[in-house]
Amino acid sequence: MSGHSKWATIKHKKGAADAKRGQMFTKLIKEISIAARMGGGDPEGNPRLRTAVLKARGANMPKDNIDRAIKKGTGELEGVNYEELIYEAYASGGVAIFIEVLTDNKNRAAADIRNILTRAGGQLATSGSVSRLFKRQGIIILDGEKYTEDQIMEVAIDGGAEDVALSDEVIEVTTAPEDFEAVLNAINDKGFETQSAEISMVPEAEVSLDNDATAKVVRLIEKLEENDDVQNVYSNIEIPEGFEAE
Repeated sequence: MSGHSKWATIKHKKGAADAKRGQMFTKLIKEISIAARMGGGDPEGNPRLRTAVLKARGANMPKDNIDRAIKKGTGELEGVNYEELIYEAYASGGVAIFIEVLTDNKNRAAADIRNILTRAGGQLATSGSVSRLFKRQGIIILDGEKYTEDQIMEVAIDGGAEDVALSDEVIEVTTAPEDFEAVLNAINDKGFETQSAEISMVPEAEVSLDNDATAKVVRLIEKLEENDDVQNVYSNIEIPEGFEAE
C-alpha cells in the first residue's frame, strides 16, 4: 500500500477529513474551473475537465457545485482566473515533495511556499529533480470498515484495476492513468461510495525516516496542504505502520 493511502488514513483518524471538507471542495472547484477555461465546458471533449469532475465525484461533491464551477470556468458565471505552477522541493531527511499550485497571485504563492519550506527545514529543488521520482497512477480510496476487500476487488479488477489492497481500514485501488475512469465508473455503478479518487503522483521508491523526522515532514505536508493556493502535495516519505500524527 502506498504512502498516499496511509496519509489518507492518518488524516481520517485525526478527524481532518470532515474538518477540511470545505477547503477540499474549494480546491476542486478551482481545478474544475481552470480545466473548463482552458478546454471548454464539455467533459466529453475535455479530458482534463473530465478527470477533474471524476475527482470531485470521488470526493462526493454535489452536482450543483460541479456545474457552477464549470460555468465559472467558461465565463457563464463570474469567476477568478488562476495560474498553474509546479514547485519541486526537498524536506529534511531528503524527502522529495512535489507541489501543484493554482493561484490568482503567483508572487504570494511563491513567497508562502518558500516560507513554509524554510520554517520546516526544507528547500526548493531544481526543476525535474523531484518529478522524475514519481509516476502518474490512478488512486481510488474507499472505507475499509464499510466494505470488504473482496467486494471491491471483484468489481475493480473486472473494471481494469491493477491492484486492490486493504491496510489500516482503508481500501486502495490502483489503476493505470488511462484505466482510471473505467475503474471508477465500475465502482460507482455498483453503488460503492469512494472517499477520494484522483490521478496521483506516486513515488517510485519511498524514503524511510525515524518517527520524529517523519512527524516533522508530515507537519510540513500539512502546512502546505492548508495553503489556499496549493492544490496537491505529493511526497515519497514512507509512513511507518502504526504511525500517529500529532
